[in-house]
Amino acid sequence: MVAAARVNPVKRRRELEDAELVRALIARDGDAPRALWQRFARMVFGILNRALGPPRDVEDLAQDIFLCVFDKVPTLREPTALRSFIVSITMMTVRAEVRRRATRHWLQLGLYGDAGQDAIVAIETDSGEALRRFYSVLDRLNAGDRQLFVLRFIEELPLCEVAETSGLSVATTKRHLARAWSRVRLLVGRDPVLRDYVTTRATGLGGADGAPPLLHSVTRQPPGEVAANSK
Repeated sequence: MVAAARVNPVKRRRELEDAELVRALIARDGDAPRALWQRFARMVFGILNRALGPPRDVEDLAQDIFLCVFDKVPTLREPTALRSFIVSITMMTVRAEVRRRATRHWLQLGLYGDAGQDAIVAIETDSGEALRRFYSVLDRLNAGDRQLFVLRFIEELPLCEVAETSGLSVATTKRHLARAWSRVRLLVGRDPVLRDYVTTRATGLGGADGAPPLLHSVTRQPPGEVAANSK
């Protein structure tokens, strides 16, 4: 006899509340937009800040995300999947912003070269400089790999949810994560500032300075799915 799958009551209650909110949004309930913002704004701002890094001019991006949710929520086939729906829209926005920043950086280099970068480095604290360099490493990933990397290793979403949000199979997600993790680990190891910062901070970059804890762990043992795909 096959045992019934155990259902997480907290997760199930959240899904039912999300489904109710979806129905309210579709019905144009006047209280629904505020409820959506209150429930998911912290998550959206957190993903934007951690995915994009400095400069953190994310307020306009967050507003665009919620406007997109309001517009597209009638197309959501499974109302209990509202959270994943919003994460997906947020990460599409992140990918577009990463491309926009890369283009802007390329244009600035063409116009001004590296002038002004030394001044930025000089006024930053050690942790601020390490954080800037860490996001420079992430900038060297393609947009798709960066999305997966952020969701799995910074946001710490379950692997199956990362795959679902990204529209990929779990196997494909694992392969992309292995590639992204290995590249980040390599680039962090090649950067003397990042390497020294990680070495001299017992707690890595996850403390009060607010930098991603991954920067410490990425120089150590790989996550299970990454190790499995590196053999």
